[in-house]
Amino acid sequence: MSHFRSFTLRLVAVSALLASGALFAHPKVVSTTPADHAEVSAPATIEVSFSETLMTQLSGADLTMTEKPGATTPTKIEAKTAASADAKSLVITPAHPLGAGTYRVDWHVVSTDTHAVKGSFSFRVK
Repeated sequence: MSHFRSFTLRLVAVSALLASGALFAHPKVVSTTPADHAEVSAPATIEVSFSETLMTQLSGADLTMTEKPGATTPTKIEAKTAASADAKSLVITPAHPLGAGTYRVDWHVVSTDTHAVKGSFSFRVK
């Protein structure tokens, strides 16, 4: 086998490996506002930003108050979820100002390449 042909086969193999990584990529959380485990004043909106463009009609989030003074039962919080202008973030807007306590955001997204992922993060309101 010639050196050129051997080099070409190796180049094709490396290219295939690199391409397969891109094909199996999933959207990853780039940032959250508030940050995971942060203690903050009541935010008007909560944002989860991703590494890929989302299929917004198949993506969403739920907001739950998991701890509050004098209560032990988690409470789902009424909130609206929308996509950012670039469709790389979910923006959660609570229907009412958030009171003191701990909150969890459970999100699920599908990227434009149809990969679905889900996760959660939490924060505390002073």
